Amino acid sequence: MTLVDDGVETRMTQEHTAAERPGRGPAPPRGAGLLTAALGAFCATVALLLPLVAAPRLAVLPAELRQTWTLTDPAGTYLDTTHWRTREDVEVVRSTDLVGAPVPGEPDLLALAVTTDTGSPLGPIGHLEHRTVVDRATGWTVDCCGADTTGRSGRVGLWPPGAEEAEFPFRDPDTGAAPRMRLDGADEVGGLAVHRYTQQVPPTRVPGSVRDVPASVLDLDGGGTVRAERWVEVTRTYWVEPTSGQVVDLAEQRRETLRTVDGDHERLLLDADLALEPGQAAGAVHRAGERARLLAAVRGWLPLLLGVLGAALVATGTVLARRAARTD
Repeated sequence: MTLVDDGVETRMTQEHTAAERPGRGPAPPRGAGLLTAALGAFCATVALLLPLVAAPRLAVLPAELRQTWTLTDPAGTYLDTTHWRTREDVEVVRSTDLVGAPVPGEPDLLALAVTTDTGSPLGPIGHLEHRTVVDRATGWTVDCCGADTTGRSGRVGLWPPGAEEAEFPFRDPDTGAAPRMRLDGADEVGGLAVHRYTQQVPPTRVPGSVRDVPASVLDLDGGGTVRAERWVEVTRTYWVEPTSGQVVDLAEQRRETLRTVDGDHERLLLDADLALEPGQAAGAVHRAGERARLLAAVRGWLPLLLGVLGAALVATGTVLARRAARTD
């Protein structure tokens, strides 16, 4: 009995001593290696999907949107058509609402409703609304779903992410024409690098604006009324963050006149140098910066980081699993 006990004690002592030898620590469970490799494979898969699937979906106009741009001129001039008096040094406010919604059955299209109201503390000056459909990838109007695109092809105030054209047609909501919008150089707004675009709309007749006005308003002799129509001349400037396509600032120099149909007489209708409210510009800069950083991450450093991490995890998990298998 003593010899047997001594043998058992000797074997236990040898096993205990071997387990404590340097470099021979306990092997990790085999499941830990498999789990590490699986996590690495997941990271590698996400690294492939981000530029191939996520980035293209982010690089389009959103399926739903709502934006409001409020431009003001603290000292504008306009013709009060209620009393037929010219108002000078009056605040003029021009507010534009853009509401976008999905087109049923057309996931690549966006139905856009645009409403513009111009007014002053003394009363309304003008109202305009129209509806169109745009391609979410390009921002261009398309002939679809009953939208009126006659003479209105081009963009309508929205830039898709990554748009780089030097010039393109840009729809003027008043006249329905689409003079060229041109890239006018680089600029900085709120510390954000942006592209500056400008558009010149020459004096253009507004379709459907003919109305009867008192002859005296146009300095015509005699009483009664005459037929007159509205003409518009605009210089637009947009500041756009190119990666996200977000508009961060805009301005308009707007001059409108009321002219007789024969063009012989006219009266100033509106003269305003409109600029975006500072608070709106600051908010737009913040949103554009966040969107640009997200797109840069999805297109660039994030897939690379996940790819390297995934490869490292797969290699580590494989080594751990093999070590555990040998130990077993």
